[in-house]
Amino acid sequence: MTEEVYLFVAVGFLAQMIDGAIGMAYGVTATSVLLGMGVAPVTASACIHAAETFTTGASGLAHWRFGNVDLRLVARLAIPGAIGGAIGAYVLSSLPGDVVRPYVSAYLLALGLLILWKARRPRGATASATTKPIVPLGLVGGFLDSIGGGGWGPIVTSSLLGQGAPARTTIGSVCMAEFFVTLTISLTFLATVGLDLWPIITGLIIGGVLAAPLAALVTKYLPERALMAIVGVVVVLLSLRGIAQALY
Repeated sequence: MTEEVYLFVAVGFLAQMIDGAIGMAYGVTATSVLLGMGVAPVTASACIHAAETFTTGASGLAHWRFGNVDLRLVARLAIPGAIGGAIGAYVLSSLPGDVVRPYVSAYLLALGLLILWKARRPRGATASATTKPIVPLGLVGGFLDSIGGGGWGPIVTSSLLGQGAPARTTIGSVCMAEFFVTLTISLTFLATVGLDLWPIITGLIIGGVLAAPLAALVTKYLPERALMAIVGVVVVLLSLRGIAQALY
């Protein structure tokens, strides 16, 4: 492998460790690196989702093996998420994703603060996430994920945890549903703009697949309140970064 591929192996490993352990931030992490290198937003999103087809498959399987998955929740998220992702990928081929990012960042900031507040308090029994109206959430999450190169985890995981869903099965189920969303987005990009920059895609795939089982193991054994606190901190930091980029 070339030095460029090794670089993206490291990027993919780090991004998947974060995403697999707390259910978010793979796309945001990888997109930041690609955009910093001057890659166009539509190309960055296409490459990341092509790589995520492999990494989310490995992550979802690992979470399932460790008992972190609610298959009913996966089904209710995956179908609307795939539909929203396909629409977003088609729109991105002609519309800059930066248009919607400030609004998404403000929404995520509020969710992150809510999750941090919930993590500080003792939690009683909570309703299953499958009782929530999550079909619109999956649709919006898939759409914004394809538009911004990432966002499925921050939007879907944060919203479900903010509603009081159990952290461990929420994270595992969202990771498994993401496979179907990223597969649909990748096929849409392939049909509209094509896929390029295979050294980037290859590096992200290798790093992400290597990290997936380790991240799932972290989710299984890390206490739930600690998981929620980590999710809240990550969401707040990412949203503040997005707002700052939009303003400056």
